[in-house]
Amino acid sequence: MSKHVEVLSSSSALVDRTLQIVVEEIHRALEQRDRATVVLSGGNTPKPLYEALAQEDLPWSKIYVFWGDERYVPADDPASNQRMARQTWLDNVPIPAENVRPMMTDGDSPEADAQRYEAQLREFFGLEPGDFPVFDVMLLGMGDDGHTASLFPQTDALQVCDRAVTVGNKDGQPRLTLTVPVLNLSRCVIFMVAGANKQTALSHVFAPDGDEDAYPSRLVQPLNGTLWWLLDPEAGSSISVTDRRG
Repeated sequence: MSKHVEVLSSSSALVDRTLQIVVEEIHRALEQRDRATVVLSGGNTPKPLYEALAQEDLPWSKIYVFWGDERYVPADDPASNQRMARQTWLDNVPIPAENVRPMMTDGDSPEADAQRYEAQLREFFGLEPGDFPVFDVMLLGMGDDGHTASLFPQTDALQVCDRAVTVGNKDGQPRLTLTVPVLNLSRCVIFMVAGANKQTALSHVFAPDGDEDAYPSRLVQPLNGTLWWLLDPEAGSSISVTDRRG
């Protein structure tokens, strides 16, 4: 694993740097495999990134978009990660409808819809039993409790290692989420973290030793990929790193 931690000089610099890496990784995937698979995160932090991606001139027919997690709400719900990404990015570029692969939240149960999304991933990637999908770009955020995707502290989803998709739990509310093995098989993982409220969690995530169940972002250690931690100045002010960028 190749790991990089950068503290950017401003929120806009954080967006610009993340955009640069995402576009580079998309082009790398296109050169090597003639398609690029990108997994999106939710929350407010990536919204300006998605707006910036909407301005890029990319070969959209070769780019496939997935989600790392989703609240179990209808696709048009204001809380939906899919809705946010469509409004800010995907509805504003000529990407084919079949290239956009949101998590299902319209079935009878979260468990059944997790299985449906897993089946879709297995078909798309042509997976054999026991194999996991390998994504080119995995965009992640981190909550002030150290969670990422919908892998929350002290929840059962952290222990799931035999499936690609499972059901997470946030205060009793179900969410669909990719599992830890899938995150760690990605070719490029990018954490985009903003806000002073993330400092405590970051200190635990970056500590030499710590509790992965308490701070699940510690579990993200790509086996053969590149891991980027991109922080705005508020999140990274107490982090000791040598790479601080404007």
